[in-house]
Amino acid sequence: MYLTIIHTSSLNTSEQQSILEAVPGDLECWGDHHRLHHAAPVATELLTGLRQRYAFDLNPLPLSFDPARVGLIISDMDSTLIDIECIDELAGQIGVKARVAEITERAMRGELVFADALRERVALLAGCPVQALQTVYDQRLHLNPGAEALITQARQQNVKTALVSGGFTFFTSRIQEMLAMDAARANDLEIQADRLTGRLSGPVCGPEQKTAFLQELLTRYDLEPRQAIAIGDGANDLGMLGMAGLGVAYHAKPRVQQAADVVINHGGLDNVAAFFRTGR
Repeated sequence: MYLTIIHTSSLNTSEQQSILEAVPGDLECWGDHHRLHHAAPVATELLTGLRQRYAFDLNPLPLSFDPARVGLIISDMDSTLIDIECIDELAGQIGVKARVAEITERAMRGELVFADALRERVALLAGCPVQALQTVYDQRLHLNPGAEALITQARQQNVKTALVSGGFTFFTSRIQEMLAMDAARANDLEIQADRLTGRLSGPVCGPEQKTAFLQELLTRYDLEPRQAIAIGDGANDLGMLGMAGLGVAYHAKPRVQQAADVVINHGGLDNVAAFFRTGR
């Protein structure tokens, strides 16, 4: 039996009839979402049509994914757990935001090699005062809707949580502490005389490193890949989304939405809780 999560607690009669005509099955309200049990998979074209029709998300779950056994949620940071790209905002502090943001956008769409694009952007930050990091954190950075609720829900159900980023440890360490997450990994910026040098200190945390970190955590917590949920929005998240039992595209680039198992375009991160509360 297949299971589709409909991310709304209120379906009117017309919506219910329309969905059940497209995907016959048993529909039930389950707290803040609906669950639809059905005998056949949902065709891609049909799913696309349903997603375009409604102002809420519909997500069939892979048969290989067991919501009752989820043990780890790993999330990207920039534009996923938080609402900004930190490197773009840092660039804004020294007047080069447009140049950096254009490279960021292309990198997230998968048009550039991530490591090269990161080094190019970091080089543009040379001379930036280290205080700018705190300014961005204090004045520009906010959690995305539902982030705190998701991490709290995971903790209550003994699901481990991790943050992994192609951004910087200055921000990931603070977000990890704020949300009491279990692990985090990102890039270190080189600093001399209270200014950024325009170089990284240590290896790049890019797509391959994100996937390797997920594998490291699975080993640490004695979990199988199918027990993990990975959340991301950019092309550098595709590896870890593919490794996890459930890859979640959160308000993501088109390439990521096409590759992910499930897509959240309308709601907040708290909607991810529907994928591991189900069946518990």
